[in-house]
Amino acid sequence: MKQLTEILITRLEKKGMNPEVIPGFIRNLENTILANPHTGFLQVNNHLHSLGWDDFELDYRTLELATECFETNGLRDLENNLAY
Repeated sequence: MKQLTEILITRLEKKGMNPEVIPGFIRNLENTILANPHTGFLQVNNHLHSLGWDDFELDYRTLELATECFETNGLRDLENNLAY
């Protein structure tokens, strides 16, 4: 669903994320979830911080939205939609 992707991008931008780094953040987020699908919200956030995203605080709703995008679109479709 393209609409979910647009909502995710807009949400990340509103949280202060630079549009140029959104594709990299989303890749790191998906890889974090794929590596351990049963990881909790706090662990995902901590792992993203360890990858250098410590200036961004992921909230639970954004994580839910991203997970839904991954399940619905897959990363390749999501990356295609991120090309501005």
